[in-house]
Amino acid sequence: MDSLNSLIDGFGTALTPMNLLWAAIGVLLGTAIGVLPGIGPAMAVALLLPVTYGLDPTGAFIMFAGIYYGAMFGGSTTSILLNTPGESAAVVAAIEGNPMAKAGRGAQALAAAAIGHFAGGMIGTILLVVLAPTVASLAIGIGAPDYFAIMVLAFIAVTSVLGASRVRGIASLLIGLTIGLVGLDQMTGQQRLTFGSLHLADGVDVVIVAVGLFAIGEALWVAAHLRRSSGKPIPVGRPWLGRADLKRTWKPWLRGPVIGFPFGAIPAGGAEIPTFLSYVTEKRLSRHRDQFGKGAIEGVAGPEAAASASAAGTLVSMLTLGLPTTAVAAVMLAAFQQYGIQPGPLLFEREPELVWGLIASLFVGMVLLLALNLPLAPLWAKLLRIPRPYLYAGILFFAAVGAYAVGGESLDLVILLVIGLIGFGMRRYGLPVLPAVIGVILGPAAEQQLRRALQISDGSVSGLVNTPFSVTVYAIVALIVAWPLIARPVRRWRGDRNGTEDTRTVSGG
Repeated sequence: MDSLNSLIDGFGTALTPMNLLWAAIGVLLGTAIGVLPGIGPAMAVALLLPVTYGLDPTGAFIMFAGIYYGAMFGGSTTSILLNTPGESAAVVAAIEGNPMAKAGRGAQALAAAAIGHFAGGMIGTILLVVLAPTVASLAIGIGAPDYFAIMVLAFIAVTSVLGASRVRGIASLLIGLTIGLVGLDQMTGQQRLTFGSLHLADGVDVVIVAVGLFAIGEALWVAAHLRRSSGKPIPVGRPWLGRADLKRTWKPWLRGPVIGFPFGAIPAGGAEIPTFLSYVTEKRLSRHRDQFGKGAIEGVAGPEAAASASAAGTLVSMLTLGLPTTAVAAVMLAAFQQYGIQPGPLLFEREPELVWGLIASLFVGMVLLLALNLPLAPLWAKLLRIPRPYLYAGILFFAAVGAYAVGGESLDLVILLVIGLIGFGMRRYGLPVLPAVIGVILGPAAEQQLRRALQISDGSVSGLVNTPFSVTVYAIVALIVAWPLIARPVRRWRGDRNGTEDTRTVSGG
């Protein structure tokens, strides 16, 4: 009941004329940037982060919520129309959406994606309202060993789930942890990796790291592989769904959030895994399996609902524990820190107006997203005609302006370029970007919690595992690390067993 009353108060904050304006601007900007090839929600939020510096925190985060969901829908649009996913979570939308568009059903694919985002976001946000205060109240009793264990889980999970191999994930994480070491040691005051520069004594701003790795790195990578001929966008008519399409999509819209929300809430969950799981589920349950791969609308509706619900799930971990489970959440956490606000168990008590205004704005943003983007789908298709050289030149310009706006120092531009080159190298060698961003943000906090835990236990390592919660988390970490070693013998045993059964069947026949 307290959550309901707080949510009603949040709607009072979110529905003020100015906050409604920021939400609408966020949805439009997020969709406009997210619809462009190669630009996902994380990059959109990172690019637009400096735009919110002049706003009050509540208005800024309401605008962020609109950017987040708008950019997710924009990534689906470019996947459907150009077969060019703006982010990894939009890959599944291209599998069925692009064949639908080529068959002249692009309008129906966009409508299924838009309504799927609406349904998934609404259900996911309702679960956020129900679960977040409970998680926050439980998290108040978590101590330094528990927090360090959770952060280790985040590090291990994010390096295990993302990338082509665990080694590359760990390499990316180490890059982020190294960048996070730059500056003064918070406990001893000693300089680390500053190379004698006073400017680096405060460390490298997370915003510069995020913009450099995402925007600059992506722009340089695309420029290095730019082709003179680019794909032509497919004309889009008025989005609508007939009775037959609605009959095939309403169940996937409801199943998607059930899969997406839990994966968004756990460390390194994100939207990549649940979208593929939703796609596989819909393929198994559909009566039109022969259409999959050729333009099955269920393959668009379910994964898009899962992706939107997972976005709401990421806010549970970020708001209650201060743990970003996706790249967008990492950038939003950096934005919280810019305003001097630390997400965590006490956030709901210290900043109730901000938190519940943000949660209420998610509902408002969903309605605005559906109302604005269904009629504007043809306009988003026209944005895809921007020549890529002009597109990425603009990205470099706005990234440089944003980095300079952080501290007003020309050295920040040099740091931005260096980190951008690191991002380019990471793409060149297949290193995922998210572990590096997680390392920059959580690295200093993990070090601080580790030191606190060791100080409490007088330097004894047993102080890291002296609570039931930390022991449970480390058991999960051990399972994640050992799973590949366990899975291989199980797969071989199943294969040998199936082969033996086939042999018996043949000999018996």
